[in-house]
Amino acid sequence: MKLALKIDVDTYRGTLEGVPRLLELLRRFDISATFLFSLGPDHTGRAIRRVFRRGFMKKVSRTSVLSHYGLRTLLYGTLLPGPDIGLSCADILRSVRDAGHEVGIHCWDHIKWQDGVERAGAAWTEDQMGRAAARFAEIFGTAAKTQGAAGWQMNPHALRLTQRLGLDYASDCRGSRPFVPVVNGELILCPQLPTTLPTLDELIGRDGVAAENVDHCLLRLTEALPRQDQVYTLHAELEGMKLLPVLERLLEGWREQGYTLCPTRDIFSGLTLAELPRHELIRGEVSGRAGTLMIQGEEFLAPRHSEDSAAI
Repeated sequence: MKLALKIDVDTYRGTLEGVPRLLELLRRFDISATFLFSLGPDHTGRAIRRVFRRGFMKKVSRTSVLSHYGLRTLLYGTLLPGPDIGLSCADILRSVRDAGHEVGIHCWDHIKWQDGVERAGAAWTEDQMGRAAARFAEIFGTAAKTQGAAGWQMNPHALRLTQRLGLDYASDCRGSRPFVPVVNGELILCPQLPTTLPTLDELIGRDGVAAENVDHCLLRLTEALPRQDQVYTLHAELEGMKLLPVLERLLEGWREQGYTLCPTRDIFSGLTLAELPRHELIRGEVSGRAGTLMIQGEEFLAPRHSEDSAAI
């Protein structure tokens, strides 16, 4: 029974400060994880445009964005130029790989992707993913083999590119189990390992949950779940900084519950791909998160042809 740790690194500060702290904590626990990096400019300040999105201000007030991200980060891309994360922090990124963790792509420009990809065309999408893939190869000397989209935001063009770019698997959505995605009837031959558990920022500030007790809330959930593999997404800006003690308590609690803590690749490596279920990949809402994102839909029950199974 595995619980995979998927670490999204959104910002320059998260890379510079949060990643080294996470590396040290994971070293102490002798745990490997999957780190997914934002590789281009940090334009976090441009998220102010979300102020008119339903539920955004409520989420901001619940999760104390300023205290977690810092004023300087919230000005990048507006009053301050956004630092290039991949260029400035390449040594830190390589240190993650050198410490034995899986590394992959989160995005090129986090805010641009999260706010723009839903309605973007093929050229825009290919440009953003191509930039990220090229920068990853430049830093690590090899092509990326996994990704997890910023904000769990994708479009059909992006999903096709996960296949064309040769990714082994991706984690671009929310759901309950690994699957092969189907979009508008089209089979995408890149398996998805969805995030199965709620994130801390989705829990804090709701139903009496605070930073001081959010670990108890999440541990109660994982204790009650069916005995199957889970994927937990954490953030360098949250669990790598102010909420690091929360993560430490979670790691201890999950081990006591019998979970093997690991990178997402360990779950992928145990799959028989031709036997994975096919599910529609659709847009929907997740409790505690503003707007819509990609979620695992109903199982796609179209007849399987032998050539499809062989391709997978």
